[in-house]
Amino acid sequence: MKAIRIESQRLLFEPLSLRHLSEDYVDWLNNKEVNRYLESGGDYTLEKLKTFLKEQQNKDILFWAIFIKSSNKHIGNIKIDPINHKNNSGEYGIMMGDSSEWGKGYAKEASLRIIDYCFNELKLSKITLGVIDANRVALKLYKKIGFIEESIKKDYGIYDGRLCSSIRMVKHND
Repeated sequence: MKAIRIESQRLLFEPLSLRHLSEDYVDWLNNKEVNRYLESGGDYTLEKLKTFLKEQQNKDILFWAIFIKSSNKHIGNIKIDPINHKNNSGEYGIMMGDSSEWGKGYAKEASLRIIDYCFNELKLSKITLGVIDANRVALKLYKKIGFIEESIKKDYGIYDGRLCSSIRMVKHND
């Protein structure tokens, strides 16, 4: 299953590829504020990002670059990966890399559009995600768009200098 070009009111989603290689993208990955709750990030170079993007564009994967339509500005990425065909579910992940665009509702808009696509076009039964409990902004967003807590893994890891738990959340296709 490959990502296709999709639109929402203010955003454009295109399959993540080498076309998205940029110094700005490298800067996001090395920005402590952007990646403090992510599993990846830090010590990126253009070459390392190029390798990553090549790998992603060759996979059968739902992974999109998020652009603002009005400016054609790449502001982040969103993915549903992996897809579990046995239980008809997908794992959600989002990175809003351009911090100058935070707080404008783009993460919510992107999430709702991609989840709608997965439920209504791909007919997935549920979407799951993992989030660090200290990431209050993300937790608030996920609850607002209909995710519910499924389980908590206590003392999951050190994030932002403190021991945090990981919360598993799910949204069902009702």
